[in-house]
Amino acid sequence: MLLRTLITLLFAGRKPPIDMHDVAYKHMRVLPNDIDILKHVNNGVYFSLMDLGRFELLIRAGVWGRMRRAGIYPVVASETITFRKSLQLWQRYTLESRIAGYDDKAVYIEQRFVVGGEIYAQAYLRGRFLKKSGGTVGLAELAALLELDLSELTVPEWMDRWAGDVALPSTRAEAPSVWN
Repeated sequence: MLLRTLITLLFAGRKPPIDMHDVAYKHMRVLPNDIDILKHVNNGVYFSLMDLGRFELLIRAGVWGRMRRAGIYPVVASETITFRKSLQLWQRYTLESRIAGYDDKAVYIEQRFVVGGEIYAQAYLRGRFLKKSGGTVGLAELAALLELDLSELTVPEWMDRWAGDVALPSTRAEAPSVWN
């Protein structure tokens, strides 16, 4: 995955630029290190592949460099995926990534694994932004830095509920592991 990440970081900027709110399409192929003993893409690998789609979106939209210079980086706070069909060894597919909306703290992203126009898997995630110097970056600060109008996309109601339902306590609060 490290090699694929480096290739994405090196070559995404050579593709035509896109708007931050466009869909980023990344054409890929299932490789031997993506599959498990059942000979299809391992469920955990999908999440790693999704990182590549988000890098593609940020780089082609021209914001990745500005974020790095500002000492800001994205992290995933929550994510979920639903599978329809399995991706098989050597199969070609397209990873589609788009921003679904913003709230005051996070960005919500939808990603799809598509073969021949058909969705094989669909995922949603909530991402936050952190400062290398410590602390979080609010979306207002991020919007100013990246010169983006975040009011265009509000978070769909169901995503807002999902984010609240799966949230864990903040890192400053206790979060004991107690099974009921």
